[in-house]
Amino acid sequence: MSTLTTKRRYGAGSLTAVTWVLAILFVFPLIWMVITAFKQEADASTDPPKVIFSPTLDQFAGVIDRGFLPYLANSAFVTVISTLLVLLLGVPAAYALSLAPVKGTSNALGFFLSTKMLPIVAAIIPLYVISQNVQLLDNVWALVILYTSMNLPLAIWMMRSFFLEVPNEMIEAGRIDGAKLPTLLYRVIMPVVAPGIAATALICVIFSWTEFFYAVNLTAARAGTVPVFLVGFITSEGLYWAQLSAAALLASLPVMIVGWIAQNHLVRGLSMGAVK
Repeated sequence: MSTLTTKRRYGAGSLTAVTWVLAILFVFPLIWMVITAFKQEADASTDPPKVIFSPTLDQFAGVIDRGFLPYLANSAFVTVISTLLVLLLGVPAAYALSLAPVKGTSNALGFFLSTKMLPIVAAIIPLYVISQNVQLLDNVWALVILYTSMNLPLAIWMMRSFFLEVPNEMIEAGRIDGAKLPTLLYRVIMPVVAPGIAATALICVIFSWTEFFYAVNLTAARAGTVPVFLVGFITSEGLYWAQLSAAALLASLPVMIVGWIAQNHLVRGLSMGAVK
């Protein structure tokens, strides 16, 4: 019995060690980016890399002086507004496709999924022409519309799976008590699926915040987002590793902070329906 217990402890310890090694390997690029952001440019370009150096905040000051804040504001505006629109449109659609299905529901789901099959590079020229004709070129509202349409199909599919986990008995009880559809949706169903909706919102935030292709092709000076700003560090003279790392760290902080705050809801939302 003691031998079996020892083997189990040894196996559990080995698994824990392997897990830590894999976690460090995955997180190492982020750790190295943080370290490089506090280096001088000369220290960031050495071979082999310097591990011992004098930390400095000069790179962060240089990034802000280079005009980072307007790009940050554009990204924040586009991400927040598009995510709110996705939730505003996606929650009723997910309810209708899960708890109130009608004839043709499967066709609607297939249509939503098919919109993700078109490569965005195939649509960029028509989108550019349309944006130019309606005077939305280099305008944040063009990105709001595109990011909403980009994230909405995924959000509907995700939230539909969460709505399917709501017990029918709870819905029937609300109807018996006289709850109308808006009350039923936002007072009875929403508290149950709130973790799933939070997980969906966080994924939409990440996709909108990191989207590059639409932003780089449809914006210029006024509506550029953070990913477009980061491209400016790629020059014919080479890469400014320290300043690029500082800019990338500043660009990543908002999403990391939101993810840290919503981590409990994210885990609960992504695990909904995993165990029956």
